[in-house]
Amino acid sequence: MVLSTLILMTCLSIVGRSLNSVFNSDLAQAFSPGLANALLATGVGPINGDFELVEAGMAFTIFAFLPLCQLNDSHASVDIFTSRLPLPVFRFLRMVIDVVFAAVLVLIAFKLFEGMESKRASGQTTLLLQFPVWWGYALSMLGAVAAALISVYIALSRFVEVITGRVVLPSNLEAEH
Repeated sequence: MVLSTLILMTCLSIVGRSLNSVFNSDLAQAFSPGLANALLATGVGPINGDFELVEAGMAFTIFAFLPLCQLNDSHASVDIFTSRLPLPVFRFLRMVIDVVFAAVLVLIAFKLFEGMESKRASGQTTLLLQFPVWWGYALSMLGAVAAALISVYIALSRFVEVITGRVVLPSNLEAEH
């Protein structure tokens, strides 16, 4: 929903910016200055702060998709060589990759928290809308923490698979590439 809203807002801002340019053009002002000025008076133009909203919204959207992508094992992967490995070796390699990925996601969540605290402490706000920058960090951190928790669960599950030899998580959920 956030991504769709950002797309709609961007389109409306572009249309508003274009209409504003048309109504302010020499041609529109020469042929129908009254109509052009009346339409301009309605506030036709770009959405104020659209870049700021897109910046914060896209960060949130990316981190909101990360837990789902991690849970469904939908990250892009190239398995030209690994698909031919013996099952125990493949499981071990997969466990190592998931452990490293979990460590990276935990680090990202931690650094995002540090960044949020830094922005909150400094009181930094966006230029046009003047909303605190840390709000975008906080929203993004929700997804980052969820992704980190899910990735730790998956790494632990892969560890159990290597130790016991039984399947804990399905392994054929990857995206088709």
